[in-house]
Amino acid sequence: MRRIILSTESGADLPKILADKHDVQVVPMHVIMEGQDYLDGHLPVKEIFDYHDRTKTIPSTSATNVHEYHEFFTKIRKDFPDSIIIHIGYTSKASASFQNALIAAEDFKDLYLIDALNVTGGLTAVVIYAVNLLEKDPMIDPTHLIEKIESKIPKSRLAFVPGSLDFLRAGGRVSNVAYLGGALLKIKPCIELVEGKLVSTKKYRGNMSTVAEKLMRDYLNQYNIDRQQIYFIYSIGLSESIKQRMNEIANENDFENIIWIQAGAMISTHSGPGGFGIAGIEA
Repeated sequence: MRRIILSTESGADLPKILADKHDVQVVPMHVIMEGQDYLDGHLPVKEIFDYHDRTKTIPSTSATNVHEYHEFFTKIRKDFPDSIIIHIGYTSKASASFQNALIAAEDFKDLYLIDALNVTGGLTAVVIYAVNLLEKDPMIDPTHLIEKIESKIPKSRLAFVPGSLDFLRAGGRVSNVAYLGGALLKIKPCIELVEGKLVSTKKYRGNMSTVAEKLMRDYLNQYNIDRQQIYFIYSIGLSESIKQRMNEIANENDFENIIWIQAGAMISTHSGPGGFGIAGIEA
């Protein structure tokens, strides 16, 4: 049987240790700051936060382009000759990246693309689900594997609370009136992926330790997440005490594995420092 290789974008925030362990190929997206184009993963997140502190603006982000995808898929074929490639992509509802991958894929045989309709930890959850299927059955038929992955996409759940409204305001995602009201009342929006789109679904009031716990309780009440795995996403600045408390709650709810994911430059550009999110797949 020919080997199946999985790939995704840097916007999945898939930890490098997991990508390397499972040979998941990752193509970078882009962050543009002060007129310079950086590949996501090559720009320290702290520099984005420092830039915002200086300028009160945020960098812009852009998708992986068609040429980059073409080179990316060509390299996979070179590194893994005669492989079958299954690319699990960043939601097409929030980026042109998936559409660019579709265009590039026209020049390749045995290359299949799946729109995960998710980002960061929600996308990683789908990728690791696919990894686990392949590990259990390396001889699995590619069509069957794709069907199983696609069946889990509607069940991949991501909820995220930004650490600060400043980045949402700088990116034009909240009005000044909403920002001032939210800042005064210490209100933080909960962002979820709904049919592939980023939507504000709830509002929480309080400091981040209070909000993180409320988010966790609501998430577990709303979704019957498979207890085998839960993903916690954090941006630089989230306190260690919050991380410890989230681990405690996960253990209390009988999760077998906890994976912490640091939000990369692509995601941090929009979420700012000190954010917290949860991802998993419904049973």
